[in-house]
Amino acid sequence: MIPQYTQQIVVVGLLLILFILIYRETIKPAIGFLLVVVFFQFFGILTAQEILSGFSNQSIASIILLILISTGLRKNYPIEAAFDAIFQKASSYKGFMGRMMALVAVVSSFINNTPVVALMTPYVADWGIKNHISPSKLLIPLSYATILGGMITLIGTSTTLVLNGFMLDFGIGSIPATKLLIIGVIAAVFGILFMLFFGYSLLPQNKDIKQSYTENIREYIVETRIMKGSKLIGKKVIDAGLRNLKGVYLVEINRNGKIISPVTPQEILQENDILFFAGNTKDIVDLIDKYQGIELPTTARYYHEDKMEVVEAVVNNFSSMIGKTVKEVQFRNRYNAAIIAIHRNGERVSGKIGDMTIEPGDLLLLFAGDDFRNRVEIFRDLFVISKLKDIHKPGKRKRNALIIVVISVLALLITGKFTLFPSLLIIVAIMAGFNLITIQDVKRELDISMIAILVFSLAIGQAIYKTETGSFLATQLINFLEPTGKVGIMIGLFLITNLLTAFVTNIGAVSIAFPLAYGISQNMQIDGMPFYLVIAYAASAAFLTPIGYQTNLIVYGPGGYNFKDFFKIGLPVNLIYGVMVILVIIALYSDVLLA
Repeated sequence: MIPQYTQQIVVVGLLLILFILIYRETIKPAIGFLLVVVFFQFFGILTAQEILSGFSNQSIASIILLILISTGLRKNYPIEAAFDAIFQKASSYKGFMGRMMALVAVVSSFINNTPVVALMTPYVADWGIKNHISPSKLLIPLSYATILGGMITLIGTSTTLVLNGFMLDFGIGSIPATKLLIIGVIAAVFGILFMLFFGYSLLPQNKDIKQSYTENIREYIVETRIMKGSKLIGKKVIDAGLRNLKGVYLVEINRNGKIISPVTPQEILQENDILFFAGNTKDIVDLIDKYQGIELPTTARYYHEDKMEVVEAVVNNFSSMIGKTVKEVQFRNRYNAAIIAIHRNGERVSGKIGDMTIEPGDLLLLFAGDDFRNRVEIFRDLFVISKLKDIHKPGKRKRNALIIVVISVLALLITGKFTLFPSLLIIVAIMAGFNLITIQDVKRELDISMIAILVFSLAIGQAIYKTETGSFLATQLINFLEPTGKVGIMIGLFLITNLLTAFVTNIGAVSIAFPLAYGISQNMQIDGMPFYLVIAYAASAAFLTPIGYQTNLIVYGPGGYNFKDFFKIGLPVNLIYGVMVILVIIALYSDVLLA
């Protein structure tokens, strides 16, 4: 058996090596965490059972279930429409981020942060792409906003609830809600302001193939037909309102094989005229969705389906469709989708879509049926880069299913019959039963690397706790700072708790720091509330690493981040947050700390 002191050296040494390797991007985080856990087992610090216990951890399972629930809601209900209504006036980066962070902070002060981030991550990422802003400039602020907001109220985060439980067990009394509100609001305001004014320059500019295509290739030519019985028949182009459409213009008319171009305002429209419109993606989609009297000849077969969407997809370089015409590959049968328009090499492509030869990099504007996404996973010829609009709402059966889900959530939460995990499990079961989520959704949405990091970080936290490394480091730091007085000790408590929360769970950090704070306050015979409050805020300030808090891990993959990205923006946020928390606590408890 290796002595405990040696085990502590091994733990600290391996964690330092891990941090350096990940920060320098020498090794992938999931692999790095795995190797450290293997070394811990080799040195006898962890058993196989302790390592595997992370796979049965309810917190990890809850995160996975929340991601699946948010996927089901997004897929079957117009969640984006609700967000659009909230953010419609935000047209700039600062305007959107300020509104988003303020809203999320307020919501997170009353609701668990994890589902908030899980639900909003896709919307925030899509908003960034559509507005030519990298999602990496927005997703860390989303996560940070929930962390900042969670510390405004007692119920905002598990950290304060656990600490409050410890305090009640020790007969200290509850955390004062008013003091928590004052400190939390001030810290949150300064954190949000810093992100607004300095976040853009400190956050990375990550782009993937999907975003590159979405930003740079945005115009199409789309083919439409005047329907039988249309009110447009016999009208002049200008009288039909087709002359001054927003963002779209009528390029040519194909009438029984005869091309009419340019189209004059006085041209009389006839039944079965094929009209070719040119314009950018958004306005083309609006034309498809709203304009009466014309139809998309390639999409009529899809109008009976409950769920349809307009999407953009890129033909990848390894597609089996390359070199074949749209008709030859039977695109509609293959993908349950119709090609509305094609864009190639930065240019709009015109002509009969069925006769066009597919080339790598072609950007397709598609009218997609219900199981289009599943077929994309099967054939793997396309990258879906964005969903532009849901054309139809879910059918009555699915709407009723969603109502059942919502009622189930409220009933389980209000009655307190179940904890978070079983409540989420029941909801997922209901959604799966109504086919609101599928196996394909599970495969597509779950990030194996994220799950691995979650599991192995719990094992590392177990090693820190089991070897008493955290307690040892905390004691040494407090002893070192004791001569500096009460304020110095409070700063020391913040530093050690904050360091622990970066690698252990926030609850684990509180569990280690609280006994120290309690012992110090008893020995000094003073009110320990300033120490307990600083522990609460330090344990929640998980800005430095993606593993410090669940919400950081949720945005880690979609934002294309690495550990360095979190450290670069997280360090100054951590400093500002810590300074504000400590200053406000000193002001509120000056009679205790400065006496």
